[in-house]
Amino acid sequence: MSDEKEYLTQVKYDEFEKELLNLRKEKRKEIAEKLEYAKSLGDLSENAEYQEAREEQAHVESRIAYLKSLLQSAEIVSTKKTDTSTVGSKVTVVRGGSSTSEVFSLVGSEEIDTDAGKVSVNSPIGRGLLGRKKGDEVTVQTPKGDIVFAVKEIN
Repeated sequence: MSDEKEYLTQVKYDEFEKELLNLRKEKRKEIAEKLEYAKSLGDLSENAEYQEAREEQAHVESRIAYLKSLLQSAEIVSTKKTDTSTVGSKVTVVRGGSSTSEVFSLVGSEEIDTDAGKVSVNSPIGRGLLGRKKGDEVTVQTPKGDIVFAVKEIN
């Protein structure tokens, strides 16, 4: 993981802390028991249970390292009312040529949920909307072409 800040809501931060605690306390113990059982079966070179437990252990240790790094670099965002869109803002926009409004929540890359309108501040739309004010018009370059948004509201 890079040294860049990762933006998280308090809820997501707590969720990752809980997952990390579970991996350290419960999952490690469970894998250790699987390894002990697999070792008791004999020859480790042809022991599928042992190999599977080792792979699971590697995956868990990798996830633990990732979560530790993520939580250390995390910046908790709060949703406060401002005139300018920031991480945590809900930005209501209207696409050029449309009368229908859309709402985008600007989030860190760990909280992306496009179905819920949560876009990363590192995505083309997120970068385009970040730092905008009500009334601004912005052209966002996306892989499918340019999109023009008019910012209608920031919450």
